[in-house]
Amino acid sequence: MSKAKRKKNKTVTIRMSEAEYDDLQNKVKESGLTQQSYVINAISGSSITSAEELSAIKELSKEFAEHDRLLRGMATNVNQMAHVANGKGLLATAEKLEEISDKIIDVRKEDDNRWRLIRQSVSPLKVTGA
Repeated sequence: MSKAKRKKNKTVTIRMSEAEYDDLQNKVKESGLTQQSYVINAISGSSITSAEELSAIKELSKEFAEHDRLLRGMATNVNQMAHVANGKGLLATAEKLEEISDKIIDVRKEDDNRWRLIRQSVSPLKVTGA
């Protein structure tokens, strides 16, 4: 493919000391990016997340998903118990179960907001090539 047809058709050559080169290679390895992606992200002012940070974010995402799944299950069970209690004329019990259900829904909303804030704080980070 000719250089005119390539999107990235410019080549840059730079000289570095051994220490600078080693530092660059360590940072590239830590980021999980290719050297080209790392340098382009670095000069464009983007924050670069390390592969380790990305792994931690993925683990946190799994934990939030599992927590939400458990809360949904509890809410379903509480709603079923409230329905049975209401059917048997146990109004006080049904009302208490509905309060518990409402609290579970509030906790889910709070968790969703927390997770949204975490994702927003991570979104400006460029993680390409990982």
